[in-house]
Amino acid sequence: MALIERLLAGKIKHGTLRIERADGSFTELGSKHAGWPDVTLRIHTAAAERRILLNPRLGLGQAYIDGGVSVGDDDIMGLIELVRRNNPWERGGEIGDPGMLKRLGSQLVRPLRQMNNLGRSRANVAHHYDLSNDFYRLWLDSDMQYSCAYWPDPDIGLEQAQLSKKAHIAAKMALQPGQRVLDIGCGWGGMALYLNRIPDVEVLGITLSEEQLKLARERASAAGVSDRVTFELIDYRDLARTAQGQFDRIVSVGMFEHVGVPQFETFFRSAVNLLKDDGVMLLHTIGRMGKPGATDAFTRKYIFPGGYIPALSETLSASEKSKLIATDIENLRLHYAFTLRAWYARVMAQREAIIAMMDARFYRMWIFYLAGATAAFEWGGMCNYQIQFARNRRSLPITRDYMARSERDILAKQ
Repeated sequence: MALIERLLAGKIKHGTLRIERADGSFTELGSKHAGWPDVTLRIHTAAAERRILLNPRLGLGQAYIDGGVSVGDDDIMGLIELVRRNNPWERGGEIGDPGMLKRLGSQLVRPLRQMNNLGRSRANVAHHYDLSNDFYRLWLDSDMQYSCAYWPDPDIGLEQAQLSKKAHIAAKMALQPGQRVLDIGCGWGGMALYLNRIPDVEVLGITLSEEQLKLARERASAAGVSDRVTFELIDYRDLARTAQGQFDRIVSVGMFEHVGVPQFETFFRSAVNLLKDDGVMLLHTIGRMGKPGATDAFTRKYIFPGGYIPALSETLSASEKSKLIATDIENLRLHYAFTLRAWYARVMAQREAIIAMMDARFYRMWIFYLAGATAAFEWGGMCNYQIQFARNRRSLPITRDYMARSERDILAKQ
């Protein structure tokens, strides 16, 4: 048996994986099961096979984007699903202790990869978000929401799911007309503009992406609300030095993943200092359902340098040091999986346009990223957390009923 088959031996039970080599040899693993993918992986060169064997977590992705391997019908989603689904994160069995070397390596190396000072943070943001606004327009929803949508019904479309996400968040913020809101990591401005429309609040959105800033300002001007919704190119740490106690509410959606563990306490300390004494923050972030871990090599190298998905324990531990009260926590377990599958389908539909705009290698990199992320949320240990924080235990109603009422009212007006 070849080495790559040994690597996968016992891991493919349901569904089939056919591995074909340039010399005409092939191997089939697994067995056909209804509802499970049947995938063909073609390895075109011996160098590509060595690449996978030497570093399975990174090598397959590199070989795929460089053209050293291909997948039948370009079904990279099916390939990654096949492996992940056969080995789900929540599978049964005995839980053992991690080895000493693994624990030590994580403790020593992880902080070095996440030393996101201001200069590095800007470079990391530019790497991903300054690609091209036109690129993101091709496959995001019309409001360009690049974060987990909310799916009260799995059969609704992406547009409605992203509207539902904004309403879900707005309801948790308990907004009142006239309040001042800070949006940390405002993206292309969609959330800030939405919050301004719902209860007529004033919003400041901050970002480190010049491309996002330009479009967000254009959108505010086109909506005629530039006096009420403003956007700045500034880091949250710098803002906290000049705007202490100025905000009734803070919202941060899909930004905390870029902070890095060494800056967690600084992030929450900055947020506390930016809030008024009765202020409330809603943090929407990708999270781990288990213990702290490490960013996978492919994502770290090609997609989100400096990024890290926190365990809930890490997030809460850091927030506690600033006396933030976690008043509500929701785990959106499968919502990002639905979102990512919708994005993947849209990217596949825009294949020719993306290749013409970027190139074929970039296109393969992007669908590999989306397929891997989808599998991580469907069968791996990833989820999304929405955590509501308050500075004062009396700032919010003492039951959660107001959230559902407010969400219904907001959706009825859309």
